[in-house]
Amino acid sequence: MQKMWTGRTSGELNEFANDFNSSIGFDKKMYKQDICGSIAHATMLASQKIISDDDRDKIIAGLSGILADIECGKLLISDDAEDIHMFVEAILTQRIGDTGKKLHTARSRNDQVALDLRMYLRDENAKIKNLLLKLIQTINSRAAENTDVIIPGYTHLQRAQPILFAHHLLAYAQMFKRDYLRLTDALDRMNYSPLGSCALAGTTYNTNRQMVADLLKFKGVTENSIDSVADRDFCVELLSCYAIIMMHLSRFSEEIILWTSSEFSYIQLDDAFTTGSSIMPQKKNSDMAELIRGKTGRVYGDLMGMLTVLKGLPLAYNKDMQEDKEGVFDGVKTVQDCLQVFTPMLDSMKVFKDNMLQSCKKGFINATDLADYLTKKGLPFREAYKLVGSIVSNCVTQQKTLENITIEEYKKMNDLFDNDLYDEIELFNCVNKRNSEGGTSKEQVIKQIEKIAEFIDNEKSLY
Repeated sequence: MQKMWTGRTSGELNEFANDFNSSIGFDKKMYKQDICGSIAHATMLASQKIISDDDRDKIIAGLSGILADIECGKLLISDDAEDIHMFVEAILTQRIGDTGKKLHTARSRNDQVALDLRMYLRDENAKIKNLLLKLIQTINSRAAENTDVIIPGYTHLQRAQPILFAHHLLAYAQMFKRDYLRLTDALDRMNYSPLGSCALAGTTYNTNRQMVADLLKFKGVTENSIDSVADRDFCVELLSCYAIIMMHLSRFSEEIILWTSSEFSYIQLDDAFTTGSSIMPQKKNSDMAELIRGKTGRVYGDLMGMLTVLKGLPLAYNKDMQEDKEGVFDGVKTVQDCLQVFTPMLDSMKVFKDNMLQSCKKGFINATDLADYLTKKGLPFREAYKLVGSIVSNCVTQQKTLENITIEEYKKMNDLFDNDLYDEIELFNCVNKRNSEGGTSKEQVIKQIEKIAEFIDNEKSLY
């Protein structure tokens, strides 16, 4: 396929250099956005009397035919083309003749690729937002099923205080809610059309950039032609959002991996999301969660790669920027794949409530409540803290729990103790006393579930 840019040079590249220069292998996935952008551009050119209405109609009919043929498999995108823009223009010219050569009037590949990339990412990120919303809804549903299930809350991976399992799950709902809103903000900043900026300086033609933006459902146009073609902040910002999503998925995956281990036995994953060992017949491995945890580093790498490509580039466009697409495309696919496997894995997991409760009975996770009990009776908290720490130490030595100590033994340690202490350190009471806003009491957890449900309903109404 002849190079469209022959003239100043012969266009005859070394065979390896030609392959090295080509981006068709990865940017061909933007064929739909490229064609839709070109249809809008041709419509604007005719409206501004830069091309005739007849030329516009021929170009749009030709582009529409190319799109239909690609989507039905009749037309295969050739790897001989330099990029998707050149491929579409070459096929258009083959089909409608010299009229096809008029399409590139008042634009450059520099603003064309910036447009295609924004449109492609806008489309793909709508899918990611929908997947995030489904995950948040699944977390909320699982939380609603477990508002009477107690689990040890951990700090430093040590049992700390009793909490509702629903409360723990809802912490992740909040994380993914922030991810959803972060992505919404990033997409809002990205949603401006760069087309019409041309190579870097704009054009001498009397174009209407706002018309193209309106046709392609952008909020407006970019305000500086140099920035329009040199900007890839939107890729960096989206990759940053992806990295944070993956970080949250990885943290959740790590907990699932721990919870499924025999040391915890809090949950069991459905067979559809586990694998076995090639040599140990007893094994049931949480491989999907482990893969998600591993793929997080891959998305971090995509982000660092993008930052590194951009860090030393003078304005405006440089060929280095061809390296933007593979990383951001990989980030998009990785996040989509991970969300698509994680949500049904979570939805189908089995919860072992009794094992969670038994775990709560170990580790003295009601010790803070015992200290609070003494404080409410007038003992300064630091003295109460020290006394309860001593009691716990003795329990460890004697292999007892706080509940097993008799009232007589308690009174020998401090006469403020009375029979009502046992209600104070009962696990469900410990949970439900924590009724501060956002706390782990059942009342507060139900409020959190209702707020998340309201958020989901509000966002669904926007689609």
